[in-house]
Amino acid sequence: MLKLPHHNRYEYSAIRNRKDYNWPGGKRLALYFGINIEHFSFGHGMRHAISTQQVPPDPRTFSWLDYGNRVGVWRLFDLFDEMKLPACHLINTTVFDYAPDILEAIKARGDEIIGHGRTNAEKQGDMWEEDETRFLGYIHDKIRTDSGTAPRGWMAPWMSQSHVTPDLLDEAGFRFAMDWPFDDQPIWMRTRNGRLMSLPYPLEVNDSPQVIVQKQTGEAFAQSIIDQFDEMIEQSEKQPLVCGIALHTMVVGQPFRLRALRRALQHIVSHPLFDRVWLTRPGAIYDHCCSLPPGTIPGDDYPSREGQQNTREGTR
Repeated sequence: MLKLPHHNRYEYSAIRNRKDYNWPGGKRLALYFGINIEHFSFGHGMRHAISTQQVPPDPRTFSWLDYGNRVGVWRLFDLFDEMKLPACHLINTTVFDYAPDILEAIKARGDEIIGHGRTNAEKQGDMWEEDETRFLGYIHDKIRTDSGTAPRGWMAPWMSQSHVTPDLLDEAGFRFAMDWPFDDQPIWMRTRNGRLMSLPYPLEVNDSPQVIVQKQTGEAFAQSIIDQFDEMIEQSEKQPLVCGIALHTMVVGQPFRLRALRRALQHIVSHPLFDRVWLTRPGAIYDHCCSLPPGTIPGDDYPSREGQQNTREGTR
C-alpha cells in the first residue's frame, strides 16, 4: 500500500457519522465574524496587493493597506455596533503600538482578540523551532499585557505553519487554532504534549482571497456570505455547524464593499430561521465544546496536557 506523508494531527472522520449535540440554547449554527486587523512594514517583507505591485517601497500598496487601520476598521466597528453583532479580531500586535485607539475600541466592545502574529509583513512557517517558540511567546505575552486578557486562539499571518506549530501553540498557552480549514465542526488535534482544538475558519468565505486573489467584486463576496449562511442553516438541522465569516479592514472597509457587506448582514439577521443561530465568538465555541460529554468532539480521546502530566507524575 502506498503511504503518503501525513501530519498525524487528527484522524479521518465523516461528519455524517459523528455524535449530535446542540450549541447553547438549543441553537444549531454557531456564527462568528473574524475581523483581520493587520499592519505592514514600509518597503519590506510580505504584503497584500490589490493592483500591480511597484518597486519597493511601493507607497501606493502600503497606503491601501494602511487605509484599513485609519478608516476601514472604524467603519466596520460602526456597522457591527449598528447591527449589534459580536466579533473576534485577528490582530497583529504591532497595531497595539501603531494605532492604540483600535485596541481600546475592541476592549470597549468586549470582543475577543485572536493571536495573529506581530505583522503580516512576515510569516512563521519557515522559522527555526527556537525562533518560532520565542515568536509565539512574545505575541502571547504582548496581548496579555496590552489587552489585560491572555489570548486563547491563534490564526497565523497568511495561515502559515511549520511542522511543529501546533505543538508550540499548545506549549505557549494557546488552546485553539484557526489555521486548518478542514471541517465545519471543531476537532481536537494531537500535539506532542497534549492537544489543541481546531476551530473552523473560512478560506473561501473570506474577502482577502475572493477580492485580492480571485478578483471578485464586493457584490459577489456578499452573495457568497448569503449563500454560505443559507445553506449552512439548512444543513445544521442534521449536524451542529460553525459558520465563520472572514473580513479584512482594508478590503470590506472600502465604502462600496461595505455597502454590499451591510446587505449580506441584514439578510442574515432577518432570516426566518435566525432563531437557530448562536451569535458568538471562537472562545465561547471552544468553551462549549470542552463542556460536552466525552466522545462528542472527534479527537477528545487524545490525552490533554493535564492528563499527560498526571500520567508522568504517576510513573515517578
